[in-house]
Amino acid sequence: MTIAPERPALRPPAEQAPPPGPEHRRTTGGSRASDVYAVLGAAAASLALTWLLFARLLPFSGAVGAVLVAYVLFLGLYALLVSFDEDGPVVRDRIAGAVVRSSGLLLLAVLVFVVAFTLWEGRAALVHLNFFTQDMSLAGPLEPLDVGGVLHAVVGTLEQVGIALAFTVPSGIVCAVFLNEVPGPFARLVRTIVEAMTALPSIVAGLFVYATVILGLGMERSGFAASLALSVMMLPIIIRASDVVIRLVPGTLREASYAMGSSRWRTVWHVVLPTARSGLTTAVILGTARGVGETSPVLLTAGFTAELNVLPTSGAQVSLPLATFELVKSPEPNMIARGFGTAAVLMLLVLLLFVLARIAGGRGPGQLTKRQERRRALASRRDAARQDAARQDAARTGAGAFAAGPSAARPDRSADPRNSP
Repeated sequence: MTIAPERPALRPPAEQAPPPGPEHRRTTGGSRASDVYAVLGAAAASLALTWLLFARLLPFSGAVGAVLVAYVLFLGLYALLVSFDEDGPVVRDRIAGAVVRSSGLLLLAVLVFVVAFTLWEGRAALVHLNFFTQDMSLAGPLEPLDVGGVLHAVVGTLEQVGIALAFTVPSGIVCAVFLNEVPGPFARLVRTIVEAMTALPSIVAGLFVYATVILGLGMERSGFAASLALSVMMLPIIIRASDVVIRLVPGTLREASYAMGSSRWRTVWHVVLPTARSGLTTAVILGTARGVGETSPVLLTAGFTAELNVLPTSGAQVSLPLATFELVKSPEPNMIARGFGTAAVLMLLVLLLFVLARIAGGRGPGQLTKRQERRRALASRRDAARQDAARQDAARTGAGAFAAGPSAARPDRSADPRNSP
């Protein structure tokens, strides 16, 4: 007797779930009311205890000591208040966060103070237009601020930094590419020397160029010699920063380029360098920041002059940091105001150079400029027109073959040896 297999029991269709409602994004950041109360309570208690210690209980005085004591008390009281509601790891996390945020605020406050103090002290000179259009050849220590300016120092700084960048940017990037793309013992030696030269004192670089170029080769003091000294200071910074940036380029991009048959240097030119463009720009900015504020190398190799010299190859030439140093040394108030005004011009010039560098090289990988986008659009339109013309030619060819009859469209097979009897 054959036993029929058991059929599975029929189940009612599953009830359809209701459509999901709108998703609400959870906020992982932010702070609770208890956190704000803990910070405010610890701050108020630390200020009160500091006042009690400095004014009533102990013979302490001084604003710096009061700030340090208040800060230490704030951290201790804040940890105590947080420990009432949280466990040990959370307390340590809150203390670390408070230290990091307060350090950032301190650095920001110092930066704002330096910039504001420089602008305030140099305000008397910055309001005069001649300060930006004249040199100091006709301005003595007792001359009013409406005579003389820093045009000669601005020109000297731009020429010296420009020549130094012309030397250091290509050589620094090429050296960084060599360190990453040609590994070996010699590359490790070069990397070690570069890392050691990043801490080279500026006076040593100035003495080196002074001894080799001016005394050894007989070249006179000039802006070109100063640019060579600045290049010695800037080159290790650019190489080191570029090396780190190129090392961060994913290796899969190189492997994909090699898989498509590209050579090593074509891969570097078309894949590695465009990918690291933004980081390389930052490396150039760091090197420029190192060289643009140097004083002693320029003093040793270019000397000092109060006149405008636009030829960097001959004659003494001054820079903005060196002009600031020389003007601030004077006991006259007008000269000191000119010195602070020169420092303010230096900060504005550096800011302008950094903005231009970021605009020129701050594009991300694959991001095109306006000109490149227009060229790509024109190439796309040309390709589309060529494809349309090819389709029209194919349509006309097919229509002509169909109009001539089936025999015209049918291929001639009489010449085929397989059809011969």
